Amino acid sequence: MSEAAKWYIIHTYSGYENKVAKDIEKVVENRKLHDLILEVRVPTEKVTEIKDGKTKTVERKTFPGYVLLKMVYTDDTWHVVKNIRGVTGFVGPGSEPTPLSEQEVAALGVDTGENIQVNYKVGDAVTISGTAMDGFSGVVQAIHLEEGTVDVAVSMLGRTTSATLQLNQVIRQED
Repeated sequence: MSEAAKWYIIHTYSGYENKVAKDIEKVVENRKLHDLILEVRVPTEKVTEIKDGKTKTVERKTFPGYVLLKMVYTDDTWHVVKNIRGVTGFVGPGSEPTPLSEQEVAALGVDTGENIQVNYKVGDAVTISGTAMDGFSGVVQAIHLEEGTVDVAVSMLGRTTSATLQLNQVIRQED
């Protein structure tokens, strides 16, 4: 029967995604529904944040308020999922569960690795930290997330010099 299992999306209250997933897994375990509800997944991604020169990796929900569910759709599985606390319904027209296509599953389920986010953007004033130019100020000219570098125009001795630095070697100046 697991050949008939398809991926569905359920909508939850924001912040309840992990609790809903755990509760569904408990119900599957208690009612022996392993052959009907095969997998529950809260889509997340690892994001590297660089703030004030400090690097931190955090896990973020890719789609807050949603949980992916691989199941065989029956009246029983529909009732089990709908009666979980925090579930507001299935995603589909009129809250009628609509299975995802293989392309949609591939697009949602593929983990692209780590994303990097910085708290500065092109044109922001920054201070350089942890290099020979420690303490110098500059303006962000370009950010290269793939390479992990940032181009900064630094004013030194009356001239503007371009410097390529690591993402965590610049700190955004507060306005």
